[in-house]
Amino acid sequence: MRIDIITIFPDLFSRVFDFGMIQQARERHLLEIKLVDLRQFAEDKHRTVDDRIYGGGSGMVLKPEPIFKAVESCASPGQKAHVVLLSPQGTRFDQEKAKQFSLRDHLILICGRYEGVDQRVADFLADEEISIGDFVLSGGEFAALVITDAVSRLLPGVVGKGDAVLEESFMEDLLDYPSYTRPAEFRGMKVPEILLSGNHEQIQRWREEERLRRTQERRPDLLEIGKGSRTKK
Repeated sequence: MRIDIITIFPDLFSRVFDFGMIQQARERHLLEIKLVDLRQFAEDKHRTVDDRIYGGGSGMVLKPEPIFKAVESCASPGQKAHVVLLSPQGTRFDQEKAKQFSLRDHLILICGRYEGVDQRVADFLADEEISIGDFVLSGGEFAALVITDAVSRLLPGVVGKGDAVLEESFMEDLLDYPSYTRPAEFRGMKVPEILLSGNHEQIQRWREEERLRRTQERRPDLLEIGKGSRTKK
């Protein structure tokens, strides 16, 4: 898989992809990441990529010309890239969207900045707009990091044990069950007896019950989202 990240701050990513799952994916040639400096596609000697808003208002907006040129420069012969504009107006990014992205051969992530991006980028260039949450960031670079990490660990061969990914939070629209390790008792706090029993069938049942309980307590909205898509066990 290939992910191109279009940004005015490519140096922001200088070391972040050299750790963890993303590093493993790159070393195994399962993931290629390319940083595209938007200013390289500016049309003036000052490398200007933003301008004032038509109709008045404070702040600046990223211009369409350099973004269109940057996306076009990422094109690969015979391969259709999926272009994503990272925007507060976008659809909420979640695990299901991460799975969808992981099936793509080529993603292009456009990082917004300032007061946003010229609307023609969203209307005529991007295949979709994505937001990582209802809060304000200083730029789309941080959203690009989140998406790249979430997608890379779903690529076949990146995580050592395939089941580990399938059992994580938000799979099947449920949170993960609680996990414990040694010692069995620490400062009077004990590991649930069922986990020490060696009865794998009961342990599995306990974990499923804990996933449902946690989700009901912490994220009941997920139960509504997944209603009808899960099979009762």
